[in-house]
Amino acid sequence: MILAQFWRRDDLWEGCDIVTTGPYTALPDAQKEFQETLSGFSATDRPLYKDYSRCVHCGLCLDHCPTYRLWGKEADSPRGRIRQMKLVDEGRLELGESFVTHMDRCLDCRACETACPSGVEYGKLIELARAQIQQKYSRSWASRMTRDFVYRWLLPHPGRIRFVARVARLAQVTGLQGLVRASQVARLFGMQERLQLLPRIDRKFFDASVGRTFPAIGARRARVAFFAGCIARVTFTELNDATIRVLQANGCEVVVPAEQRCCGALAAHAGLRDVARELALINFRAFAGSDFGVIVTNAAGCGSALKEYLHLFDSHSASGDDAAEFSGRVRDVTEFLDQLGLVAAMRELPLRVTIQDSCHLLHGQKVREAPRRLLRAIPGVEIVEMTRADQCCGSAGVYNVTETRASMDLLAEKMTNAAASGATTIVTANPGCMLQLRAGVTMHGTRQNVVHVVELLDRAMAKG
Repeated sequence: MILAQFWRRDDLWEGCDIVTTGPYTALPDAQKEFQETLSGFSATDRPLYKDYSRCVHCGLCLDHCPTYRLWGKEADSPRGRIRQMKLVDEGRLELGESFVTHMDRCLDCRACETACPSGVEYGKLIELARAQIQQKYSRSWASRMTRDFVYRWLLPHPGRIRFVARVARLAQVTGLQGLVRASQVARLFGMQERLQLLPRIDRKFFDASVGRTFPAIGARRARVAFFAGCIARVTFTELNDATIRVLQANGCEVVVPAEQRCCGALAAHAGLRDVARELALINFRAFAGSDFGVIVTNAAGCGSALKEYLHLFDSHSASGDDAAEFSGRVRDVTEFLDQLGLVAAMRELPLRVTIQDSCHLLHGQKVREAPRRLLRAIPGVEIVEMTRADQCCGSAGVYNVTETRASMDLLAEKMTNAAASGATTIVTANPGCMLQLRAGVTMHGTRQNVVHVVELLDRAMAKG
């Protein structure tokens, strides 16, 4: 009760760019489901009272929130953002620039969910808040064009991704990208760090393997479908190939469905839930059938989105049934291999490694020990835990592009902790984290290698 009364004092919000229309007053039960005319939210895809009211304002999330740790502002903490959602829903706070700024600053890393004793589904709430922003707030013309290009025109279409990737590779192999990064134009517009974060485009795309079936090596123990991602098809072909080899070596027949598309995670995080729904429906059809019981992904961010497709649909609809069935089959590759058990022979790898927990694997999917058990199974590998291994590296989808300064501050802390571990190799379980950490190695000169858990397994299982 004391904590709740303390939280409800409006003077706590001074300096946080939040203005309410009056002191907090408890609403009678009849008003808990707010009418559209009284609410700042529209009826479609809105944060619900039953979800945000679970927050008891205890503050246990604060030390786990990267943006609160950076800036120390309540408005940039999980409970602070939840309160803003509540105020907008009550019609006491404008869905305007201040609200949008604080929602955009969130990494959606979901570390607060792991710390929360009340089980608040913060990831769902922040995505719904951004869906309201998408519906009701007019961003700048440049922002609208960029968002439509990335989320609507590019990511849902593999052919367009390939086209853009070929153009980007041409810029990389000719040195044009390096010239742009070193130019005064890049300095003027603050693009140098963003350009350094761009992935290296593969010479050969993984698309050549889409639609194929890869046989198990030895006795078949499982038949699985592999989710290949979208950008990963043109930037992480080696990782995808390694994933298939490791699955094969452990008795899995691997199917790569031809019609699969982007998981929709980035669109959902940005508030474009209509795009995410369309992609989910395509993936339901692509992975339909009972001839494989498990859908495997090597990207923690994709896996979290795939497991939560039900959040996009009415649970009582046909699409809701499809979402529940689909999501029930999804496993992260580390989770699946840990459950299946490794049977492939492995050679010794004398390595000292430290683990960066991918946020959407640890906090989204609640998978922590599986990657560690797999690494301990490799002869010669020594694990040294880094300080705050469970804290976001600052990648967070496209956060390192949209909120570059905050992302770089988080990356700097991560690289300090990684270097202090004394490990020669940083291991993680998400391609986005790998890109961010590799950039961090270059920027901070730690001389460490950055690899996926599966890549070390592949190296240990390789003959010769």
